[in-house]
Amino acid sequence: MTNNFISHFSIINDPRIERHKKHQLIDILFLSVCAVLSGAEGWEDIEDFGVAKLDWMKKYLPFENGIPKHDTIARVLSRLEPASIQSCFIQWVQSIAQQTHMSVIAIDGKTARRSFTTKNRKNPLHMVSAWSCGHGLVLGQQRVDDKSNEITAIPKLLDLLDVKDSTVTLDAMGCQHSIADKIIEKGADYVIALKGNQGKLSEEVKAWFHIAHREKLKQSKFSQHEETDTGHGRIEVRRCLQLEIDNRWLSDSKDWSSIKSVICIESERHVDEIPDTQTMANILQQSGSISYKHCRNGLQNKPLGNVIFKQKVINIAIP
Repeated sequence: MTNNFISHFSIINDPRIERHKKHQLIDILFLSVCAVLSGAEGWEDIEDFGVAKLDWMKKYLPFENGIPKHDTIARVLSRLEPASIQSCFIQWVQSIAQQTHMSVIAIDGKTARRSFTTKNRKNPLHMVSAWSCGHGLVLGQQRVDDKSNEITAIPKLLDLLDVKDSTVTLDAMGCQHSIADKIIEKGADYVIALKGNQGKLSEEVKAWFHIAHREKLKQSKFSQHEETDTGHGRIEVRRCLQLEIDNRWLSDSKDWSSIKSVICIESERHVDEIPDTQTMANILQQSGSISYKHCRNGLQNKPLGNVIFKQKVINIAIP
């Protein structure tokens, strides 16, 4: 693990003057990454982790002058080029993830609660993240200025990742034909949520499902999946219907020529024996076949990221 880490992170340029260096940059990077992966939420937490785990960390790197103070850690990391750290981290994570196949990658944007710039304590950090559902790993992140810029940030994030032979899932913000084309260019399939932000396309897909149901699916190539969950005093039945679609039905068929099928997920909830049915999502899909797991993993990405990585309670100020 250490040799792999060093080989990826040793290329980061250390901006400090040589005679002022008390702690090696690779030591600080290794300490910080290990601490954050172990749940550290601030500079003091990183220092505390290093003090508690110094003997363990010396098995991998010398730490000749012990653990740096939290002020030193913050000062050194804030002087590094963010793009360089991002690139090294993504390559390191991908080298680990390549040991097994990355079947589903969920891309989603979030604003980190309690993050801010030190100058005015405003401008919270908003990131677009790529989550490997099978590995439980964040493969890469791209910072954006505000939520409206997710559309431009997603292609930049895709440029950093190797998503070949994977299925990329996106929420409705990513429902842009340019993003779909980028995913195909990278050798992956896509599953994209379709909502009102694509008004005409959304209505045309709804009409396609309406015709299929009216004909009782006799003229349609389709696949179905159903599952039932119980708990908290309710019963919930989810139904997933996938239909092949004729692109000539779409007015923007040229831009969306890659669509092979559309998917509708319905949820029927029974609370106190009173049924409540709603459409959870209409989804566009590029490949010809899919399992309900792809849609489920994409939909479950948000709460999973919030709970495990505590993305809503980041306490480290941005220099």
